[in-house]
Formats: sequence, C-alpha cells, structure tokens
Amino acid sequence: MSKVLVVDDNEDILLAVKLLLKPYASVILTENNPNKIYSILQDQTFDVIFLDMNYSKDTTSGHEGFFWLKEIMKLDYKAVVVLITAYGDVDTAVKAIKEGATDFILKPWQNEKFIATFNSALKLRESRNELEKMKTKQSYINQISGNGLNEIIGISEPMQKVFSMIQKVAETDANILILGENGTGKELAARAIHKHSKRAKEIFISVDIGSLTQSLFESELFGYTKGAFTDAKEDHVGRFELSSGGTLFLDEIGNLTPEMQSKLLTVIQNKEVFRVGSSKPIPIDSRMICATNVPVYEQVAANKFRQDLLYRINTVEIHLPPLRERKGDIPLLTEYFLSIYKRKYNKPELTIDPVTLKYFENYEWPGNIRELQHAIERSVILCDSDKLKLADISLLPSSNTGNDESFNTMNLEEIEKLIIQKALLKFDGNVSKAAKELGLTRTSLYRRMEKHGL
Repeated sequence: MSKVLVVDDNEDILLAVKLLLKPYASVILTENNPNKIYSILQDQTFDVIFLDMNYSKDTTSGHEGFFWLKEIMKLDYKAVVVLITAYGDVDTAVKAIKEGATDFILKPWQNEKFIATFNSALKLRESRNELEKMKTKQSYINQISGNGLNEIIGISEPMQKVFSMIQKVAETDANILILGENGTGKELAARAIHKHSKRAKEIFISVDIGSLTQSLFESELFGYTKGAFTDAKEDHVGRFELSSGGTLFLDEIGNLTPEMQSKLLTVIQNKEVFRVGSSKPIPIDSRMICATNVPVYEQVAANKFRQDLLYRINTVEIHLPPLRERKGDIPLLTEYFLSIYKRKYNKPELTIDPVTLKYFENYEWPGNIRELQHAIERSVILCDSDKLKLADISLLPSSNTGNDESFNTMNLEEIEKLIIQKALLKFDGNVSKAAKELGLTRTSLYRRMEKHGL
C-alpha cells in the first residue's frame, strides 16, 4: 500500500519509473514541475519521493535538487527522498545524504538496483513512522504509569455477570458502550476488555471527553500540524492515530456537542482522521470503547445525541452496577484499598474496626467505588491509632444510616456504640457537638467513648 512521488522534468523518466514501480506501489504520482511540490505535499503524504537533481535552469550542478530537498524536508520531516541525476559523483552523493536524502541513483540505472533502493527507502519510511509512534506512545505511557488502579475487584453476583460479558466481548473487535454511574469503574472495565483482547500487546489510550472544549477535542483526538495555530510549535499525534492498532477509550461521551458528535461519526465511518491544519487523511485502526453516566437513550429521544452515532459505538453494551447494588464486594474493596494506602503512608499495622466496616456496608455510596477509595485514603492519613474507626471517616449523610435497619443487631451495647460513632461522624469528631446532639455532657460522652474503645 506504499505511495510514491516522482519529480523529474523528463517525461520519459517519469514513465519509466512508473512502469518499473507499478508492481510494488499502490499509488505512483508523477510530476514534471517541481514548483508543484508545495501543493502536492500539503494534501498528501508519500512513503518514498524520487527527486531529480537538475532542471531547466541548471542541468549539471544539482543546486535545484538540493533546494527542493530542503523544501520537502520542511514540509515533511520524515520524508524519505531518493535523488536522481545523470551527473552524480561521490561528492554530490555525500552532500545529498548530509542534506537529508536517503540515497542516490545515477541515470541510466539498472532496474534491479532501482528496486533494491526503493525497497530500502520504503523500510526506512516505515521505521521512521514506527519510531515516532513508539516515542509518542512511550511518552504517553510514562505519563499514565502508576496512575489509578488496574484491577477490577468483585465477587458479587452483579459483578460476575459483568465479568462474563467482558470475557465474551473482549476477543471480538466490536465497539463497546459501557454505562454506569460516576465512580463505578468504567475505565477499569475498558482496560479489562483491552487486556483480554487480541490487541492486548498494543497501546490503550483513555480520553476524558468531558474535559475537552471544542478546539481541544479536535487537536487532542485528531492531532495537529506545526503552525496550525499560534501555539502549534511542532506536529502533534492525535489520540486516534496514537491508538491505531490498539484500543481508544472515550469516557463521558454523552457530553459531546452536536458538532463533536458529527466529527466523531465521520472518523468512525471513514476510519481516517485529518490533523488540524492538514488535508492529508491518516488511516486509523482503533478498537473503540465508549462510556457515559448520562441516560444516553433519553438524550437520543430529546435529539441531544445522534442516533446513528449511538448505533456505531454500542455494538455491545455493558452495564456496571453501582456500589449500593453490590454490597457483598464492599469488605473486599475496603481491604484492597486499605492495603494500598497502608503501604503508601507507611502504616503497616493499621486495621479497620468491624463496626466501621459494617457502617460501610450500610452506607449508600453515592460516589461509588471512587468515593470509597478516597474515603479510605483520607482516613488512613488522618488516623492516629492502629485501628481505623468510624470517627476517622468523613462521608456524606446516607439515607440508610439513619433508620433501625442500619443496625442489624438488638445488642444495646453495639447499638450505643454505633449511635456514638454516627454522632462523631456527623460532626467530624467534634466531641462537644456530638455530646449535644446525643443529649449528653462532654464528660459522659468521653466516658462512653472510653468504654467502647473509641
């Protein structure tokens, strides 16, 4: 599928090269006027460019060839240029290589030599493309390495259904739509799909659509060329191009504006992107996984989300349950996060009070797993003892923690302890305010806290 450009003022040379390379290249563009190089390279990218050294103004020095070589390298710094001349010598060849040429061919040439030179040049172009992508990928990997968690934790029945669905869809290349509330682990699910897919050895790119403005949406997803706008100091590889061969995860896709939706749909349909500031199509091969916490079908009904785009991104849907619907996983998640932050904050002896864990199981968790994670990290930081107690926890009021159903016990001692803990939690550990709420003096509350080990 290689593309070749041949620039020479001799029509016979152009025809000869075209016939010679026809079996080896999918596109061969010939041009006898070097002044058209600007417009040609603004619209297209070529794997190999054959450039004549001498034109009508000067048939022997090669100055024109060196001029156009420099111009080509300005337009495409990865360009692979093979110079052609009938008057070449070693000095000219060495100078051409120093100026950025890949190789040098003398007229008349031997066909076998020409083909060998072409194949070498083609491999060099592929290597340069791969090197650029690898550098960009490595830079991206370095940015995200160590951020967040990389495992889905769960033994509850709702999560077993999710695991089963992930296993079924991972091996396919189908586009996936993950639905779920904020903090339910949509990105973790997307990473699990990628990990078990045929693309597992390729890169996984995550993009938070909700954080992108209209202009950032295009430059981040599609990339941009040097000079496309004021701050564009160099070419920038977009997320689609970067994730080609791997997986692209678009989070909060329900926040796309109608214009963004239209542009995204075009990319998915055509499987190619245009960098901002360029009219050259770049083919992409990304497995798309999208996610949203908004009722996307209601948005479609209200004409806020394109139905044709929804069809494109949801070949298969995966629904992630909120934490309140998988309470059997709370003890496991708690221990998991606690083990992480004990190591991080050097508190190896820290454990969690069973009453605190019971409170966790009865709490609504409006922020889901993310709220649980942050609550535990904050509590580990603030805890002054070797046991994480309810007084160390700071959570939003829960509809399930203020009624009799939250106790799950008839033992008066345990109920008293729970009530004291809830009062302390409500007032962030302020004993005076908690005592007033409970109708006790500060001395009485301290005595009861000591009795219950609070």
